[in-house]
Amino acid sequence: MNKSTLTLAVAVGVLAQQASAAGFIEDSKATLGLRNFYINTDYRDGTGPNKNEEWGQGFDLRFISGYTQGTVGFGVDAIGLLGVKLDSGGGTNGATATSYGGTVFPSKSNGEAVDDFSSLGLTAKAKVSQTELKLGTLQPKLPVIVTNDGRLLPQTWQGGQISSNDIKDLTLIGGQIEQAKGRNSSNNQQLSISGANGRSATARDSNKFIYAGGDYKITKDLTAQYYYGNLEDFYKQHFLGLVHNWAIGPGVLKSDFRYFNSSDDGANGHNPLYYSTGNYSGVPNGKGQVDNNLYSGLFLYSVAGHTFGGGYQVSNGSSDFPWLNQGDGSSNYTITDSQIQKFGRAGERTWLARYSYDFAKVGVPGLTAGMVYLHGDNIDTVNARGAEAANGASEWERDLTVGYVVQSGALKNLGVMWKNATWRTDLPSTRSQDENRLIVSYSIPLL
Repeated sequence: MNKSTLTLAVAVGVLAQQASAAGFIEDSKATLGLRNFYINTDYRDGTGPNKNEEWGQGFDLRFISGYTQGTVGFGVDAIGLLGVKLDSGGGTNGATATSYGGTVFPSKSNGEAVDDFSSLGLTAKAKVSQTELKLGTLQPKLPVIVTNDGRLLPQTWQGGQISSNDIKDLTLIGGQIEQAKGRNSSNNQQLSISGANGRSATARDSNKFIYAGGDYKITKDLTAQYYYGNLEDFYKQHFLGLVHNWAIGPGVLKSDFRYFNSSDDGANGHNPLYYSTGNYSGVPNGKGQVDNNLYSGLFLYSVAGHTFGGGYQVSNGSSDFPWLNQGDGSSNYTITDSQIQKFGRAGERTWLARYSYDFAKVGVPGLTAGMVYLHGDNIDTVNARGAEAANGASEWERDLTVGYVVQSGALKNLGVMWKNATWRTDLPSTRSQDENRLIVSYSIPLL
């Protein structure tokens, strides 16, 4: 019996004796989330399939219990996920021999998408005052670990986490992750980074990612952050953040500053099988030790339903920016994490502009729209022989989003969203893309 199973068995035993206690049942909630998801990716140049296309229906059933009475309260959460294929024609699901599946669904040995996939996650929890311990299935969203929810079903993690709000204006959090379940998978897998991930014989991974940090509210408008993350045998990462809201005239200016310092750990410092993608001349494919400093600043001004924004990011060092990346879809906490690309390559300089509008200000509540444009340059890459492949290459992406959520009536909370993205680059042996996603979502409260 593994540690997670043993922990949950003990928790269930305790709860069996205390489930009738006030709070555990009365404070419990259950919801069924429905998501109908269609994606079409069109490759504009190069060789190979010209498009990836998949369509499916997702079911996300969640139970969140209250806590039993007493100095230490106990509870248990559960998440059940099911994805059903509606369409994924032969050859259009994006699966390859070394991938973890297609764009949305896991794939069979012949590359064909499965008809459905499912998983169940359980989380035991205990609470003392404002300090909470969780063991089992987690979905953290922190500067050093971000749960991805950009497809039919969300990503989940296995591990333990403790968080505390016992000190006024200070939130502390720490934990350890051992495995991840991808957004197109029903199986847990170990952790890796770009350059070492995948399903090839030379792929490498780790079963230990530790993280800790906190947010301190200096004033009601100013918050400082520090977080640390360490993926054993791959990288160590420090994060500093500062967020400030300033009322100017009729609107509010939000300033968001972020800094990441990332360096090698363990095998990544000497074993090429653990190396990161980057810009290392003379080394096949430009791989090497993690070595990256990433700085960014984002400014957003909101007034009368409008939000105008601009930002700049610098990725210094010989390696690309590292983050937990098993090769089946992931997110990171950079201001440039976009629909298609991340804009965190070694040496890359990126500026962005964004605009969004809430139509509630003109009498159409629930309707929103937004646009983001990013342009990165100064990208140098190395080819398979270790020679220079690109010198000062560039890339750009434009993302459009339009969404509407029904505000009343029988279909209240039904959401429809269209997301369109265009990505172009002059990087060698790289295919530019156009992408469309159509998402219909609905949440049904059960408890």
